[in-house]
Amino acid sequence: MRKHIMPMAILIVTLLVVRQVYPYVSGDDPSLVDGYRVESVAQGLGGPTCLIWADDVHLLICDRDSGQIIELNITSDERRTLLDGLDRPHGLLLNNASAYVSEAGTLTKYTVADDGQFVNPQPLVEGITSSNHQTNAVNLLPNGTLVWHSGSTCNVCEEEDERNAALLWVNSTTGDHGVLASGVRNSFDGVWVEGHGYFFTDNGRDLEFDHPPEELNVLIEGAAYGWPDDDPEHPVPVGTEAPIGTWAPHTSMNGIDARPVHSTLPGLEPSEGFTLYATVYGSWNTLLPQGHEIVRIDVNLEADGTYASEISRFAWDAGTPLPLVFHPDGTLYYATFGNNGTLYKIVES
Repeated sequence: MRKHIMPMAILIVTLLVVRQVYPYVSGDDPSLVDGYRVESVAQGLGGPTCLIWADDVHLLICDRDSGQIIELNITSDERRTLLDGLDRPHGLLLNNASAYVSEAGTLTKYTVADDGQFVNPQPLVEGITSSNHQTNAVNLLPNGTLVWHSGSTCNVCEEEDERNAALLWVNSTTGDHGVLASGVRNSFDGVWVEGHGYFFTDNGRDLEFDHPPEELNVLIEGAAYGWPDDDPEHPVPVGTEAPIGTWAPHTSMNGIDARPVHSTLPGLEPSEGFTLYATVYGSWNTLLPQGHEIVRIDVNLEADGTYASEISRFAWDAGTPLPLVFHPDGTLYYATFGNNGTLYKIVES
């Protein structure tokens, strides 16, 4: 019996080491569907958590590791710091002459000066607890209201503050805010799709084997999305909204953006529906690596007024992809969070 224990222990340790190392050695040469390849654009970006275009050349990047907002010239690789001293920045929104920065538990409005610097900070919301997960993306709804993604403080629990594990609405002038949707455990990002609504990712509880899957949801104001009551026996608790799409459990589907119709990446025509692309960061609590992908999500509006989706791998062995954004010309850019941060773009081969 003992002679079999040691080889088994060595195998398990080896698998654990492979799982930890794999994401950091696999991202430079990912595999893609036929007809496309990846090009490295910039390296040494720290821990990138958001990508926002200031214009066609300048990309703004949240660097969680350094606590900075960095402006990158994608043509010359010139960089400058627009903000520093931040607490784990995870989200950024530019709207006219204002910038909104999401840090851990805080949302702040800045004026964008003529030289592009962020000045005159005005805290809009403060004091939201950030522990297991934190406040993430901040985006704009068509009515001018901000939608702010706020993570849970735990894996599975009843939150003391209703503002955790929720999507929050925020008045962009006064900072007044409230719960837009509840039961959202850890939503990293979302995107408004014209004519359809707001679609967002959500990462389910950990350490429960093949439950639950990662989710794509459509926002319904005032709705609950299941957490923390979505146990294996009740994946969609009574009175909560079911996801419109799911992906492999514990793989962390995070950054998401809508494919422009002029993009060369494959997708649905407007008459058929629309296509989203999302990053799948990868697992930390599975024995073998899972995720580390870019996925394509085709979304259709059904005859009964509900949405259905089909999700497929577009790129894999992609390291630790986290934020993702389409360039105005239709090119898809994404950044890996691990290994000091690298920005990539996907082009036709």
